[in-house]
Order: sequence, then C-alpha cells, then structure tokens
Amino acid sequence: MSQHNQDWLARSRRAVWHPCTQMKQHEQLPIVPIARGEGAWLIDFEGRRFLDGVSSWWVNLFGHANPRINVALMDQMNTLEHVILAGFTQKPVVELSEKLGELTGLGHAFYGSDGASATEIALKMSYHYWRNRGQEKKTGFVSLKNSYHGETLGALSVTDVPLFSATYAPLLRETHRVMSPDWRLAELGESAEAYALRAADQLEALFKQHATDLAAFIVEPLCQGAAGMAMYHPVYLRRVRELCDEYNVHLVADEIAMGFGRTGTLFACEHAGIKPDLICLSKGITGGYLPLSAVLTTDEIYAAFYADDVSRGFLHSHSYTGNALACRAALEVLHIFKDEDVLATNRQKASIVAPDFARLSAHPRVRNARQLGMIWAFDVTDTQPGFAGRLFTAALAHGVLLRPIGSTIYLMPPYVVTVAELQQVFTTLLTLLDENIS
Repeated sequence: MSQHNQDWLARSRRAVWHPCTQMKQHEQLPIVPIARGEGAWLIDFEGRRFLDGVSSWWVNLFGHANPRINVALMDQMNTLEHVILAGFTQKPVVELSEKLGELTGLGHAFYGSDGASATEIALKMSYHYWRNRGQEKKTGFVSLKNSYHGETLGALSVTDVPLFSATYAPLLRETHRVMSPDWRLAELGESAEAYALRAADQLEALFKQHATDLAAFIVEPLCQGAAGMAMYHPVYLRRVRELCDEYNVHLVADEIAMGFGRTGTLFACEHAGIKPDLICLSKGITGGYLPLSAVLTTDEIYAAFYADDVSRGFLHSHSYTGNALACRAALEVLHIFKDEDVLATNRQKASIVAPDFARLSAHPRVRNARQLGMIWAFDVTDTQPGFAGRLFTAALAHGVLLRPIGSTIYLMPPYVVTVAELQQVFTTLLTLLDENIS
C-alpha cells in the first residue's frame, strides 16, 4: 500500500468515527480510502478500481460523478443553494413535490434528511392524525420480525435487528412484531404465496385484538433489506392493504431502500397494485449525491392537520428541509429515469445475465438464490462467525465492493453497470465460493 493511502487510513482512524462499525476491528481490517468515483467504479489513491456492488449503501443509482446530475447541481449552486422552508418556498422543492405526487398517487411531500428521519416523520404523522381525529388511543405500531426502518429512537422501536436495537431497549417504546412473509421461512412444500397469506393471517389476528389501539403498520414492500434481502410474494401487500382498510390502521410503505427502481418498478408497492397511506422515500432519491428524504401521504391525512389551531399542525422540522440542491438532484434523477427508459433497460440487463446467475445459484454452497429487479442475493452454507468481513476483504482483492449480511451475499449495483461487469461479478463470486471462505 502506498504511503498516500496509509496516510489517509491513519488520519481517518484518528479523526472519524465510522458508522455501523466496531472501530477496534480496523486495527486488522483496513479502511478503504477512495480518491474518486467513475460510473459503477470507486478508485483509490493508488488507482485500484472496485466495482461498487452495493451502490454505496444502496443510494447510488446512476453512477459516481454522473455528468447529468453534476450539471444540474452546478446550475442550481449558481442560483440558490438553500432557503428556510418555513414560510418560504423555491422552485426545486415545488417541482419535486409535484412530480413525486404524480408518481406515487399521494401528495404534500414533507422532507427530511435521511431514511430514519422519514420513518420518524411517518410514525409521528400517523399518531398525530389519529389524535387530531379524536382517537387518542391509537398510538401503537406494528412491524415485521427482522424488520429494519432506521436507527433513531422512533425508527429503532419498529426495527427488529437486535444488533442495532438491543443495547437501546430501555429507551425504546414497545411495539408489536408479526411474522415475516420471507419465503425462505416457508414450510417444506409450502409456496411463497401460501406462506405470505399465512403471515397475513397472523397480522389479521393481531388487528382483531388490538386495532383500536393501533396507529400504523410499517413494512418494507417486497424485500426486507437488512434481513438479508428477505423477499416475499406481493400477495402479502395486497392482503395487508385490505386488512388496514378493514381495521382502520394506516399502512406505511418504507420504500427507502426498495424505491426508485430497485425491485423492477419505480416503487415496490406497484408490484402489488396498492397505494399506501404514507410512503417513506430516501436513499436513491438523489442518485446518491445529497442527503434527502420525503414522506407523502393521502389528502385525508393532510386535511386532519389543516386547522386554525397551531397545535393541530405537523410541527416537525429539519434545518435543511427541502434543500434546493438536494431537490434539484432528485429532479434530475427522475428526468434520467424517463429520458433513458431506465426500468426497461434494467429489465433487459437482468434478463441477459439470468443464465450467469443461474450458474452461480447451482454452486453447492449456495442456497435460496433470489433476484428481484436489480437485486441479486443468495445464502452461503457452512459459514462461521466473521464470514461477512472475510468475504468483504477477499472480494476487494478481486476488485469488487460487497458487504454481506451475515451469511447472505447480495449484489445491488448502480444502474449504469454493464452486462459485462455484472457477468464478471458473478464469475468473481464463483471464484470466492470455490476458495471456501467460511
């Protein structure tokens, strides 16, 4: 490793507290210094290239240093970078809100800075709606087992990943958990659809007992990301929509990770043909350029806050709410989707590489191979504690950035990745499996 790289590593260890990290591990596991990005690739100070197989934590859609987004941001920087959104407005936030409303069928976008912020906003909106309607007992929330919705305290209360939540249990409010429709958990011979309906039956049982005390059910549509890309049948969402209507409980769709084309449609809820009461958006919304999140909701929910009484208003706020630069980047992302027919192109890429993924899926160490839109995932047998870190290190040596979740390896690359690059990643994964990293 060059002295330049070593200097950046040392400075980072001294000054930066890295997220989702036990910092002591970096005494042995090197931090990877990145000098620049180029399309689907990250490049270090020595010129080594790594294909960004996880879209830099699932945020990058159209590649690093995307020319179109760069131009849009330069133009916006020369016009307006930010203005307080309380009592003021500006062009990018209005245009983005209009566009998101058209695409989701919901309205009045409320902005935050990240995915956890969006979850907090949605939970507070739901609770406050019922309060404004005089149903103050409806304060409870329901989420799936193995769910992940963020790490602020409200979001963590509906998250079921003990690694993140157990330490903070005394600070969290009690919420309900119901069985995940993850088809990997089905009984032998039970179809994904049948298992999804069985999971929905458990939700119905909970609603029958507690609906008068429940504000909302929050769910990641079609795929629970942090649960190891746990995919499920869309019939679950259709049944959940029916149940939420029947029992008068809000349906919150956490599309933070699965929105903006990851599952093959612009929003994952489209697979089931349903519309949630509230939708949470973030991650890919700006193409990985700037922090931004949004929550959109029904006109009925918005109307419950519209009153002369200030306390009935939704007084949540962030200093950078509706930041003009972030909204401009998000607008350009939506223009790219339309101008370049991205969803159709992605479907074509996935179809072409299907035989390559099938060969990988047939490896004797692979179980539960699955693909949804631009997400490929599989579980590895015979792994030992620390497998994810060892696989991460080995993949870097082959020029690929991967971050396994437990024994699950997944690929969620930027949409600019080429067919040849995808095929090379699958070949690399076969090599890594043959190396018997466990």
